[in-house]
Amino acid sequence: MELTDRKKQILKIVVDGYIATAEPLGSKAIAEKMPGKISSATIRNELAELVELGYLEQPHTSSGRIPTPKGYRLYVNELMEQHTLSAEETASINASLGGKMAQVDQLVSQAGQMVSRFMGYPSYAMAEGRRDISVRRFELIAVDSGSFIAVVMLSDSRVKSQLMPLTLPVDGQTLPEISHLLNTHFTGIGPEEISRHLMNLTDQVSGQWFLLLNQVCDYARQLLQEAAHQSVFTTGASQLLKFPEFRDVDKAHDLMSFMVDNKENLPVPTGDSPMQILIGPENVNDALKESSVVIASYDIGENMRGLVGVVGPTRMDYATVAARLSYFAESLSRMFGAGQLPAKEDTKE
Repeated sequence: MELTDRKKQILKIVVDGYIATAEPLGSKAIAEKMPGKISSATIRNELAELVELGYLEQPHTSSGRIPTPKGYRLYVNELMEQHTLSAEETASINASLGGKMAQVDQLVSQAGQMVSRFMGYPSYAMAEGRRDISVRRFELIAVDSGSFIAVVMLSDSRVKSQLMPLTLPVDGQTLPEISHLLNTHFTGIGPEEISRHLMNLTDQVSGQWFLLLNQVCDYARQLLQEAAHQSVFTTGASQLLKFPEFRDVDKAHDLMSFMVDNKENLPVPTGDSPMQILIGPENVNDALKESSVVIASYDIGENMRGLVGVVGPTRMDYATVAARLSYFAESLSRMFGAGQLPAKEDTKE
């Protein structure tokens, strides 16, 4: 059933008011905000129909109405006024992204922290895994008679290292020679190929050398497998506690625990839309059924995508969150693509 313009006006007033105050709106308060003179009785009739149609509900303790997920969905799709970022907002976002962040995983993690601080909601950030990563170079460095450091440079220029025990004593030339062997046979290939190459060398190297090779190759395979997995970072879960909806400690704890312990199951965008808003039951996971999630994706480059998401009550300020998150994602895409923030003429006054 298509809603009349008056019903849509009333629904918008209820949603705007509830977002601002977390309090149900009654017919008298709605009448004061309606254009023209409309009686409270007429508004009560319209409210009753909006409840019957599933757009509003009436809490037991109040005569006022609050939006349902269906009401929020219509509001987001049709009634919400577009939020235009102020110069101060764009300057604040640009300033937060102005620092140097050398590696992709560091930038993704920091992006989530910035979003949470700037939005005032819990947030999360993800980056797609890279299955084309390989090892560019190995270096084995002696520490003492019982240990050495394995240094692994990946093809995306990240450098990882780990202290490893020596199961058998080796002379001063062994580690450089094994480094040379690793760089000759185990660079530029994936984890499966590393395993195959290692097996091919079982008859060509001594048992002592093979133990060292196996140690370092296991570490390299672990690094490559981690690089192939999606990285997920969450932050600001405690921000939920400031919202009236999460005064129930058990309710807040369930959602906060989900964001920390099950972060891999947080929503990701579907389709090609750069922005997605999931309201209440639209979220697949039960822990998010009474929350809303706003997600924006950005381009990391080299056919990789990242995303930033905000989690909050269904009474979220969708217009402001969507505008800020969209600009934030656009800024991240420009940073990765051109190494710069959006030009001044692109910021919205």
